[in-house]
Amino acid sequence: MFTANIVAFVALSVALAILSIITLILASRHDKVVALAGPIEEEKAVLARIEEKRATLNDLEEELTKRREALANLADMGAEVDALDRKLAELQTEWNQMEHRREEVAAMRREVEEAQTVKLTLEAELAAARADLAEVRERLEKAESLVHRIEELTEESQRLEARVAELQQARLGLEEAEARVAELTGTAVQLETDIAETEGRLTARRSELGETEERIAATRAAHVAARQDLDQIGAELAAARQKLADLRSDEGTASERMAALEARKASLEREIEKAKGIAAGGTGEAEDDPLRELKQPPQVVERLLAWGKSGLVAEVEALKRVRQRFEAFGLEYPNRTLCAFHTAMKVNDTTQMAVLAGISGTGKSQLPRQYAAGMGIGFLQVPVQPRWDSPQDLMGFYNYIEGRFRPTDLARAMFALDAQNNPDAVQDRLLMVLLDEMNLARVEYYFSDFLSRLESRPARGKEGDKTLRKDAEIELEIPKAQMRIFPGYNLLFAGTMNEDESTQSLSDKVVDRANVMRFGAPKRIAKSQAGDNRVTEEALSRTIWEKWCARGLQSDDQSRAETRVNDMLMLMQDFGKPFGHRLGRAILAYAGAYPEAEGVGDRVAMALADQIEMRLLPKLRGVDVEEKSQQFSELQKMAAQFGDDTLADAIRLSVEAAGASTGQFVWKGVMR
Repeated sequence: MFTANIVAFVALSVALAILSIITLILASRHDKVVALAGPIEEEKAVLARIEEKRATLNDLEEELTKRREALANLADMGAEVDALDRKLAELQTEWNQMEHRREEVAAMRREVEEAQTVKLTLEAELAAARADLAEVRERLEKAESLVHRIEELTEESQRLEARVAELQQARLGLEEAEARVAELTGTAVQLETDIAETEGRLTARRSELGETEERIAATRAAHVAARQDLDQIGAELAAARQKLADLRSDEGTASERMAALEARKASLEREIEKAKGIAAGGTGEAEDDPLRELKQPPQVVERLLAWGKSGLVAEVEALKRVRQRFEAFGLEYPNRTLCAFHTAMKVNDTTQMAVLAGISGTGKSQLPRQYAAGMGIGFLQVPVQPRWDSPQDLMGFYNYIEGRFRPTDLARAMFALDAQNNPDAVQDRLLMVLLDEMNLARVEYYFSDFLSRLESRPARGKEGDKTLRKDAEIELEIPKAQMRIFPGYNLLFAGTMNEDESTQSLSDKVVDRANVMRFGAPKRIAKSQAGDNRVTEEALSRTIWEKWCARGLQSDDQSRAETRVNDMLMLMQDFGKPFGHRLGRAILAYAGAYPEAEGVGDRVAMALADQIEMRLLPKLRGVDVEEKSQQFSELQKMAAQFGDDTLADAIRLSVEAAGASTGQFVWKGVMR
């Protein structure tokens, strides 16, 4: 410690000596500069006199010229001319003498400039020396504090060594206990896995057993009825034979009757044998078509076919019918929400689905259901189960015991509307599929492949090209029968998701391919009553729908939308959440598809504000609001520039809520 203090003292002394030397040098330089100030002022005075003499010389030269012109007539001016010549010679001599003086002044100026340069250099060196001195002092203070800290740590180390010796004995016992716990945990996990697999197989067997028992009961009833019919036909056959013998004249009619009864008897005998086979444990349908159930349209398709064709052509009138449907069922949705969902359905070629998120009871399921009914679109609700973990849960599976494919209602509906693979497909109709509570299970497990198929669909109008639609078709796993289903643009997909502790969050893949409409918590409970003005359900023509989807923006609006999308891209890059060409094109497509409905002013501005809500804000989940406060402010300003002050205020509230809790942004939604 003593040696360190001596070193620090020596360093401090050296620094002070250097500082003194530099101070003396700077003082000397300053004195020299002061000494040069007088000659510099004298130089300025000399230069001023030179300029004055030069002006006088110019005047004299002009006067001499005039006098010489008059010399021919004025001989008496000669003496004056000689005097002027002498004066000119004197001035010239004085001018020549000033040249040496000017050189001295220039040399003095150069010396002053060099002195100033040296001064600046010395000042920089002095600043560096002062910084070094401050650093030396700081190190000295740290060294002294470290000495005290070392002494304290030495004492603490001795205490810790004693504590470590005590804990080493306890650690050995804990390691043995942890090994035992790990062993028991592995056993418990294995047992839980075995139990889950066993319960799954048991549930499947029970389901198959129930279906088999139902078929056996139905077959037995059919067997009894067939046996009764057979006995009756036998009696009728005997009576007919007797009658044939008695009625020779009616021979042709009796023969036809007997042949018909014989055919009926043979048919019933085959049914009886088939029923006996089922009762004995067989399927009785081994030779049946394995796709028989797939080809049977579900009830939703049959209902859609039963509807009359709608005469609607104007998009505005269709949206009015939907609002009437809402009023008939006592539902209150702002026009802005209706237009946003309607547009999200129209752009299903660039954005594969719409997701309605929020707390339970905010009307997420009723919006697509009543929209479809009011618009004239079929509606199929698919309740998602927590156990779903593969695409088979969505489409169905092949039952190897029965030898046939067991499709879901979704698979049957898709096949019924598949004009590419089903010659009897439903024409000129639309169907909406709602995945209800889609995040009860991991969406990536059961829906990821399906979503990729939707994204791979060829452009509208090119679905007939097998090569283009190959990657988009869904191939069913059926032995000895190749079946593919194409999800065409006559299928609209939506999903609802509740946000609580029992649900899963959506992955970036789903968020990038969906318009996410988040329903915020209501500020008050609305009092609404169902009305009596229910509209008649009529099927909307797909041809009319495609015309609505084909509308776009004018060139000026298109250019303005592209500029604003580029602004969004730059802002999201500042957030650290950039998006690619697919999302950019999807935003522009949404702006082009926005309807010209009542209450819609600037279509482009409203559509882009919707896209901030549905596409950008969900991607900002988890962003630090304090670190990106400036970017969030820019996002609020952008929403306000689009004329959506409600959205801007909702963004502010979500940022404030995040700042008061975890500091990470979570979009809370907006109530309009």
